[in-house]
Amino acid sequence: QVQLVESGGGLVQAGDSLKLSCAASGRTFGSYAMAWFRQAPGKEREFVAGISWSGSSTYYKDSVKGRFTISRDNAKNTVYLQMNSLKPEDTAVYYCAAVRIVSDVAPRASYAMDYWGKGTLVTVSS
Repeated sequence: QVQLVESGGGLVQAGDSLKLSCAASGRTFGSYAMAWFRQAPGKEREFVAGISWSGSSTYYKDSVKGRFTISRDNAKNTVYLQMNSLKPEDTAVYYCAAVRIVSDVAPRASYAMDYWGKGTLVTVSS
């Protein structure tokens, strides 16, 4: 069992930056590939970024490439999402999720994830 707790959300202006954190419980964090998803009001949840268990492989939604960076610190059981040049369309509840994968690949499918956090709200004003 893995418990995930997101933090770092808030209200910012367009062009600002935020760094989200997701702290995981358990001693096997390093065995889990991690991903960030988001859900805007009235919309479906969508993939944002994924990172493999080692951190060597990452994958991003096209609209956040070059602006967002996913990273992880296995010693701290934490995954991060650095978000720069934020836009109003980035407004959403951001969720982190974990899946145990043997291969060192970045996950991207929400149906494949095993564990989810409760989310943190990011609001970007224009």
